Amino acid sequence: MVKRIHFNAFDMNCVGHQSPGLWAHPRDRSWQYKDVEYWTELAATLERGLFDGIFIADVIGYYDVYKGSAYHAIQQGAQIPVNDPLQLAVPIAMATQHLGIGITASTSFEHPYTFARRLSTADHLTKGRIGWNIVTSYLESGARNVGQDGLRRHDNRYQIADEYLEVLYKLFEGSWEEGAVVRDRKKRIFAHPEKVHEIGHKGTFFEVPGYHLCEPSPQRTPVLYQAGASEAGRSFAARHAECVFVAAPTKGILKNYIADLRWRATAAGRDAQKLLTFNLATLIVDETDAKAQAKFEEYQRYTSYDGALVFMSGWTGIDFGQYAPTEPVKKVETNAVISIVDHLTGGDRSWSVQQLASWGGIGGLGPVFVGSAATVADILEDWVKETDVDGFNLAYAVTPETFEDVVTYLVPELQRRGIYPTCYPPGKTLREKLFGDGPYVPSSHPAARYRDIEKVKREQRHEPAAFADAREAKPVW
Repeated sequence: MVKRIHFNAFDMNCVGHQSPGLWAHPRDRSWQYKDVEYWTELAATLERGLFDGIFIADVIGYYDVYKGSAYHAIQQGAQIPVNDPLQLAVPIAMATQHLGIGITASTSFEHPYTFARRLSTADHLTKGRIGWNIVTSYLESGARNVGQDGLRRHDNRYQIADEYLEVLYKLFEGSWEEGAVVRDRKKRIFAHPEKVHEIGHKGTFFEVPGYHLCEPSPQRTPVLYQAGASEAGRSFAARHAECVFVAAPTKGILKNYIADLRWRATAAGRDAQKLLTFNLATLIVDETDAKAQAKFEEYQRYTSYDGALVFMSGWTGIDFGQYAPTEPVKKVETNAVISIVDHLTGGDRSWSVQQLASWGGIGGLGPVFVGSAATVADILEDWVKETDVDGFNLAYAVTPETFEDVVTYLVPELQRRGIYPTCYPPGKTLREKLFGDGPYVPSSHPAARYRDIEKVKREQRHEPAAFADAREAKPVW
């Protein structure tokens, strides 16, 4: 029996997300990314298809590794221009009732104190349907343009991210107690000051002494997504993530990744089966295999060689523009996405630059499945059975057509097989709908330890409780 399959729509507030060149297709509407109607109409389609959420990617910076400049990225609209993803949360929420909204934001370019306010505000305004995709960033251009000398080393970025999360957990979970806000008009007490706490954080990378600026949002801590596939990334995901995004091109790579991730989560004291894993995939679906194949071949005529290598060069940190199309891809030590370099150079298959560009022309790093609803459903079932993956982050070739085809053709077939929901689960928040529990992170999650922030501060000062209580006593006026 195959477990229930989860779907997220994988999109970005830009033109050329994962399939550079396809923006020129006559039915593609990605150029309308800057129009709110594009997003609200897409959101309504996804909710009709009972998607768990829309997962909105982001980058700070631009792709300038390929041939040493951003020329081809700009020419092909390859994730530039790109708008802020968080501002899409409210209009999407207003156009839907259930759809989750996963927002990508980096721990490398924004201070956790101000970001905590932005995230809590979004969770309030969406009534608890926000998820945060935690990334550490991989583009040197982003670091340069926020005044940094360059990106920190790969593993060091995760050390910063660990402390970044600690600050956010303290603000979200510990600063405002349950019951702090009473809104008592008769007594003219909006909130009890004694139940609102300074977090007193003084760490290696951040110093945040004071109060969270927001009262607790419906989820307090939003649902946490993460996409690290390197050694450091896996350990980070096992500690923090509730949903993990993978871009594995084969079942073997995905199976090994998920088994390793669940082992690490168990070792960290968490329920490994509560981690939902989503693999990147692009589905080209139609009424018949022949129609789907014809559609795929039509799409391929719009792919961009340079655009695909813009992404591959940016993701790996390797300038593929310096090689002839027939040359093999070789491993180079870089400071970008290490796992991608390992996948491309460490497996049984050898790649030429031309093959790499062709493979990445539609769907980026993930597999592309083409066929009728029955054919694609068979493929997805097989991947779930063999790898233990929980679902798929679905990229588009042509938008919104790719998503509309999934909703029209594939979803009914999966429902007929009993492996896809026929209605949304109960609960108002994204966390409740995904996991069937309450709106807050479970007690086994590391965020939960910061709910008693005064105890945490005592432990960090190495003070006995009685002494700390006396020292912190405040006069009553």
